[in-house]
Order: sequence, then C-alpha cells, then structure tokens
Amino acid sequence: MEQTSQRELRTVDPTWTLAELMAHLTQAVTSKGPALALTHSQNKFVEPEVSLVVSTSGTTGINKEVLISASALVATAQASNKYLGAKTGQKWSLLLPLTHIAGINVLMRSIELESEPIDLRNVKGIYPQADFTAIVPTQLYRALNGEGDLLEHLKKAKAVLIGGGKLSSQLRSQAQDAGIKVVESYGMTETTGGCVYDGKVLEGTSLEIGTDGRIRISGSCLASGYLGRENLWQQSFDGRWFTTSDLGKIVDGKLKVSSRTDDIVVSGGENISLVAIENAIANEFPKINVAAFAIPDSEWGSAIHIAIAGEKIAEESIQVVLQASLGRASKAKAIHFLDRIPVGALGKVDREKLIEMVEKK
Repeated sequence: MEQTSQRELRTVDPTWTLAELMAHLTQAVTSKGPALALTHSQNKFVEPEVSLVVSTSGTTGINKEVLISASALVATAQASNKYLGAKTGQKWSLLLPLTHIAGINVLMRSIELESEPIDLRNVKGIYPQADFTAIVPTQLYRALNGEGDLLEHLKKAKAVLIGGGKLSSQLRSQAQDAGIKVVESYGMTETTGGCVYDGKVLEGTSLEIGTDGRIRISGSCLASGYLGRENLWQQSFDGRWFTTSDLGKIVDGKLKVSSRTDDIVVSGGENISLVAIENAIANEFPKINVAAFAIPDSEWGSAIHIAIAGEKIAEESIQVVLQASLGRASKAKAIHFLDRIPVGALGKVDREKLIEMVEKK
C-alpha cells in the first residue's frame, strides 16, 4: 500500500509532560493527529485505523510491535470503567510506566471520565488520594512489606486493579486483609491490556478454552496485528479468536489461569511449571518474595533454581514443600537469597537476569 493511504506514526517524546501526552493520545484516538509509538519504531507509517503501536516481547523473547486501534482503546477503557462503577470526574492515579499498554490504559480511562490522572510514578512521601489505580503484584508486595505511604494510597481507593503478572492467592488474601479492594486483571498487549476482571470478561469480550487447554479471546479488545509481522500474527489469530500462550479453565463461570505454556520447563524428563513452584513456596511462606527459573543442565535438561527475597527460610524447608507439592522433579538445584528479586518495567520477574547472575558465578 502506498504511504499516501497510510497514517503517520510518531514516537512519543519522553520529554512530553503528562498533559502533553494526554493531548497527543486524544488526537491519535480521534484521528486528528498521527498514531503514536510508545518506544522507537523503524516504521514511519501504519494503516489508517491504527492509533497506537506498543512494543512487547511477552515471555517469548520475540520482539513484536502490536497495532492497536482507536476502537480497541476506547472500548477497553469504557468497559473497565463500567465494570468498576467509575463515574465522570472521578480520578485514576498513575503508578505504571507509559511505555506499556497498562500505563496508557490509565490515561484512556481518565479521558473517558473527563478527568486528569494523578501522576504518582515518582512520588515520595504521602500519596494524594485517587478513586482508582492500577499496579502490578510486585508493587502490591512492596506496599504490604514496608512501603506504608503506598499502602495507605491503595487502601483508600475504591478499587485497585492488579495485573501484569500472576497474583498469588496468599498475596491477594494479605491485601484484602489490609483493606485493599483488589480486582485481579488478566490480559496482554494483544488484548489491549486487561480484558478479564476477577475471572469475568469485560463487556464486548468473549472467552473460550481451546482443545489444547489454551485461553482464546475475541471481541472489541483485540489488537489489529503485529507491525510488519503478519505471519506471526496469523499463527495466533484465526480471524475471530486470538489464542494466548496461557493455559486455563472455566470454574463456576470464571476464568482460572493455571500456567503459561512457555512457563513450563522439562527437568529430569518431567514437565515442571515455574509458576507452580513459585505458588507452592509463596503459599507456605507468605513473608517472602520468590522467583523460580531454569538453567540448562547436562544431567537434568533444565535445572531448577529459586531466588528468594525477604525473610530467610531454611533451604531444607523449601525443598520439603516442593517435593510434597510437586514431586521430586521440582527439587531445586540451588536456592539464592537476594535483597530484591530483579523485575522488568511492569514488575514481572526478570528471569534472564537471574540466569545471568548464576552463570556469572
């Protein structure tokens, strides 16, 4: 297609104020300005219906530029606000980076409510009050383990969306006991962020479990494709349904995510879920932060390693929990005690950094 029939793509300027970014985002959504790329893109043009380009690698390690239309952005924001009962004029606080769809969604929800978000990305001391906010599990963990000002902010919100990673049942219970009104969000960049709240699909979204156990999603939330990688998009999208990398099931009418297909490693001939290991340890020892990762091993194929931050636990106790919960194949080759678990921009565990840490020893 000729460039004249396409739309200009402009990379977001990191020096823009939040108000300037909001203005450019509004123009992108209303087609009064160029489409926006959250990070640098080699491309200068996109299809006319595209308003936003978000770079992501998910957990596959394959970099993709996800194309998101104005209709998907608006539909997702409206459905989110409706589910939460948000009213015109109410405020969202921004605690997430604006290089990811989760942060942009906070801005879109604010635009739909005709309000300005409260920027708390670099706040120190007491947090101003907001009606709603969105965070990742790592931020929740830190709020419940020492960051008192953030904890108070979360407790005062009418609802706190938590997404971007697995929320353990133990951490959720701790948050609810502390008075935080938790709403667990499930989604990905390809679904314009969270499209399932507490196991229930948002308005305009449909969900099913495929024959291979993978979660499949369709509806107004879906992205339009991958920029310059149509074949890769078609591997997951059949014209209606987007097949995710997540395994799940429907229990009592609600989605229950069990694990990711790319989270599973083979150790000693057994399929082992790293998330299942993390959950088993976290449920038994709620005062620690835990991450499981795997290192290539000539004997085991993949050797399980565990990183722990927080209260120090006897290694033998951890091994006993793993064997009792998941069998001998889940036994860790090594347990590493750290000051803090390395995470990426959205608070997801950075397993690559953990692997590098071990390999450099």
